[in-house]
Amino acid sequence: MQFLNEAQNQAVSHFEGPMLVLAGPGSGKTRVITERIRYLVEEKKVAPASILVITFTRAAAMEMKQRYQNLSSGHTGGVHFGTFHAIFFMILKHAYHFTADNIIRDEVRYEILRRIISETDLEIQDEREFLGDLEAEISRVKGSRIELSNYYSPLCANEVFQEMFQKYQKALEQKRLIDFDDMLVYCYELLSQRPDICKIWQQQFPYILIDEFQDISRVQYDVVRLLGEPYHNIFIVGDDDQSIYGFRGAKPEMMKQFLKDYPEAEQCLLGVNYRCASIIVEAAGRVIAKNRNRMSKKITAAKAVKGKSMITANKDGKVEYRSNALEIREFAQLSEENEAIRTRIMEYRNQGIPYREMAVLFRTNTQARSLSSKLMEFNIPFIMKERLPNLYEHWIVQDVLTYVRVAQGNRERGQVLHIINRPKRYVHRNAFTEPYVDFEELKSFYEDKDWMLERLEQLQYDLSMLAKMKPYAAVNFIRRGIGYDEYIREYADYRGIRADDMMEILDELLEEARGQDSFEEWFDYMQAYKEELKEQAKKSYGQQGREEDDSVMLMTMHGAKGLEFECVFIPDANEGITPHSKSVLNADMEEERRMFYVAMTRAKEHLQIYYLKERFHKEVDISRFVMEIMSEKKL
Repeated sequence: MQFLNEAQNQAVSHFEGPMLVLAGPGSGKTRVITERIRYLVEEKKVAPASILVITFTRAAAMEMKQRYQNLSSGHTGGVHFGTFHAIFFMILKHAYHFTADNIIRDEVRYEILRRIISETDLEIQDEREFLGDLEAEISRVKGSRIELSNYYSPLCANEVFQEMFQKYQKALEQKRLIDFDDMLVYCYELLSQRPDICKIWQQQFPYILIDEFQDISRVQYDVVRLLGEPYHNIFIVGDDDQSIYGFRGAKPEMMKQFLKDYPEAEQCLLGVNYRCASIIVEAAGRVIAKNRNRMSKKITAAKAVKGKSMITANKDGKVEYRSNALEIREFAQLSEENEAIRTRIMEYRNQGIPYREMAVLFRTNTQARSLSSKLMEFNIPFIMKERLPNLYEHWIVQDVLTYVRVAQGNRERGQVLHIINRPKRYVHRNAFTEPYVDFEELKSFYEDKDWMLERLEQLQYDLSMLAKMKPYAAVNFIRRGIGYDEYIREYADYRGIRADDMMEILDELLEEARGQDSFEEWFDYMQAYKEELKEQAKKSYGQQGREEDDSVMLMTMHGAKGLEFECVFIPDANEGITPHSKSVLNADMEEERRMFYVAMTRAKEHLQIYYLKERFHKEVDISRFVMEIMSEKKL
């Protein structure tokens, strides 16, 4: 056995009974799991086929299997590695003879949900966004095993959500299809209602090892408990401080629940971080310590950092932190922050650090838009792990651009219809009888209604004014002169969502329009940007390790989980972004803090945390997480 520290050795040499291994960032948890499998097979003579190893992603399962093969001379000898979904589907296959054809395809699921939405009275502007939210809500209900009648939906009225949920389930049953959440629910129902079948699987896998246990959902945990009887040889590895998938139903409190359900469980802390420089470990520890609902743990760094660190004041008197490993800085606005990131990337590159060892981590993928434009401008190669949404395809932006097109003379019926009641002018569709709209004919339709004539004449005047403006003035006029901002506030109120989030789309569009001299130039830029995004989409994140794909990684904090880089940037460390403005409840705020902790601990040698004084010409506050890092004079 290769050298293991005392805690790692304790975990590896555990034999029978339940065990909880708290594994901090960079503490070697994957090595512990693979070494323990080898220990069970070679030292304790456990039959390999009796061991079940569960992970959350197929990539993690394959990596675990490969690492075990490397330890055991290229043979897994029957040890079963798989994701929760793969293993639960294997159980269902034996019981119900399901095949892959019974698993619903994405396009079929979306088609069912689209049909269900069309049968409601909901006014939805962005169907794709609503579909994603609805799918996540349905998944949360199933994964948490919540009674539908007891579930409160933030998406729409409870009765509407319940009706959509029931219609969706009925459609699946009629087609004899199951989704990924059904795999979990049906597996639980099967094993809890059929003790004979449950016993077969309990005897098949008397040793169960689970990685990333902090991401487990209620139903996954309940199935594991059933499979773990009567031996209780359940070995779980995880870190409640790195649980960031609450939106998928992950419940970090399941780690505490495990200790309640198995009071005899042995515990072990992998508390040495072999990844991050000591200053990064200490700073991250200061942030996560503010969470109350967590298992107490002390994480130390294996490697110290040479050189001095110091707290200084910038030219505006704002306190900043600088060291060899950690830098915290304020910028007046987004453009300065993007330029600083670009400059620092080039400095690191000139020091011999490959682009692929640098990552910029965002709270949401929309934040990456302005930085991606800056990197494109300077031909710095980058890869987006998640899809980078095109600002100009957002329905709010499309509304504004349609106003511009109509002002420039486009009179297609669909174009005019698109904006005629945004804001509300109460113009009826029946007034549009021809493929192209003639405003004089439109006015004749309402010739006996003076108030409607007044509105239509005002619209004509507004469009004539718009046609003479430059892009920045035009966007401003549409928002405030024509009243589009007010329309958005009313729509947000109707949907029960935050108007501020939608206003930020308009603020970003306004900022993008600032540098454009004409609409023709702007539309050309939009087309070029769209083409560049297509090229980016063709690049595979999975290839980023190859020399010819040496690129800076842009990704969300969620997407960065499990990865590590020499240099990490966390931009926009401001209140409302991280923590996100939607996080109001204590549980949500604690997950936001865990997300920031995960982002910080992706950095091995260099961590840059940047925050803004203004965002889209509005003052913003420094993130409380940054304040927690700098709350003491010395790190």
